[in-house]
Amino acid sequence: MARLSLEKLQEEIGASSNILLIQDLDGVCMPLVRDPLTRVLPRDYIEAVSRVGHRFRVLTNGEHSGSRGVNRLVESALGPERDPTAEGLYLPGLAAGGVQSQSQHGAISHPGVSEAELAFLAAVPALLKAGVKAMVERLRPGCSSAVLEPLSQAAVLDNQLSPTLNLNVLFAGLQLEPLEQRQLQEASQQLLEGLEEQAQQQGLADSFFLHLAPNLGSRDGKEQLKWASPEHCGTSDFQFMLRGAVKEAGLLVLINQHIARRTGHAPLGDDFNVRTAPRSAAGLLALAKDAIAPEQMPTLIGIADTITSERHLEGTQVRWRRGGSDRGFLTLLQEIGKAFGRPNRVVLVDSSGGELDRPSLLDPELKGLSDPEDPLQLDVLVPGGPAAYVEWFNGMAHNVF
Repeated sequence: MARLSLEKLQEEIGASSNILLIQDLDGVCMPLVRDPLTRVLPRDYIEAVSRVGHRFRVLTNGEHSGSRGVNRLVESALGPERDPTAEGLYLPGLAAGGVQSQSQHGAISHPGVSEAELAFLAAVPALLKAGVKAMVERLRPGCSSAVLEPLSQAAVLDNQLSPTLNLNVLFAGLQLEPLEQRQLQEASQQLLEGLEEQAQQQGLADSFFLHLAPNLGSRDGKEQLKWASPEHCGTSDFQFMLRGAVKEAGLLVLINQHIARRTGHAPLGDDFNVRTAPRSAAGLLALAKDAIAPEQMPTLIGIADTITSERHLEGTQVRWRRGGSDRGFLTLLQEIGKAFGRPNRVVLVDSSGGELDRPSLLDPELKGLSDPEDPLQLDVLVPGGPAAYVEWFNGMAHNVF
């Protein structure tokens, strides 16, 4: 397929009078790391986001607030002499898959989330830490508390809306072989599914779901685990998330908000959020086509890093299992472009150069990412990773806006 260069993409952005850039964070504007507390955001990138203004929004499964949130990175990059609240330098958009909304001045809201759901989520990190200790003791009997305690602390991300078990620190800290990594993946999935059962017993049967990153798509409403192998570590993040908090729904929320900023009218309603949105991509697309006037729909640029595609055989037939936490919203963005006659673009940044084991864009066949039959068209590839993307973004912000 013919692909665009970043220079050509900049030309297209500059030529559009109504454009919205929707960008993931980890692996895109900063390298992937095992410990989120070690992440760093460049100051010039933060200033470039402010320059792009209402034409830019983030869409991430991470969170804005908290000790591991992106706001801490913004504050650290700017230093004590600058106030991101007053200057409007926080990264605006949706976090936690869409249930945490933030303005550029740092005003945060959680549309559609109940107090009972927040209370259950608050108890999850402690349960995950206890589960990690039990899993590690099974894999490494006699593991000392001096090793176990810091590992369990680092592996559990105590996000307010999406508490997460991150296996990368355990893979590295315990030096696990692929078979042991698989055992840990299986035990982690059972641990998180047990939390779903507890929520059901407390009357929250339709409140939560288990998000796996990376994954191999969904089957019967359940995301499919990507098993560790000698080539790649597979699924490393097990996120306990609010149901409806998926990036596809978040995409439609961001479009609705963008149109409201431009016209003063939200075509999907002022209170539209990911919890009230249709649960399927087909339903989201149908809602957009039914409620949004073609002349109001912006040209969309989706920028992300996490898609997967794995070949497998069903009898003698070759099939592809496709997934990844960004695939859904990128595919919907592409379909919206087709439906509304917009030249929407999908930009994929190479995140394989960070601390995590990921397939690389340097592979001409894009093994592990895409396949010859992939319906998702990758318009722009950024093999230079986050550093190359940030350099381009900063230049684009100054050259175009």
